[in-house]
Amino acid sequence: MFEKYDMLIPQGVIFNLKEIEEMKILKTDMAKKLIYNNELEVVKIGKKIHISRTELIKFLIANTIGANESKEGLE
Repeated sequence: MFEKYDMLIPQGVIFNLKEIEEMKILKTDMAKKLIYNNELEVVKIGKKIHISRTELIKFLIANTIGANESKEGLE
């Protein structure tokens, strides 16, 4: 699964929340909620919040439900 996300997410080290929203991965409000709930690790540079490419990929893999997996988590 990592290979698919590796190809989908542009190369880079860290992305700010606006860039992540422009990539259509997470909306800024949802990203802030995940950060507040300690579900995403961040890098803070000044007042701006950034998320590493590796952290984005880890988050997507952890929250991906395969087509042949149980659908119980969706309800």
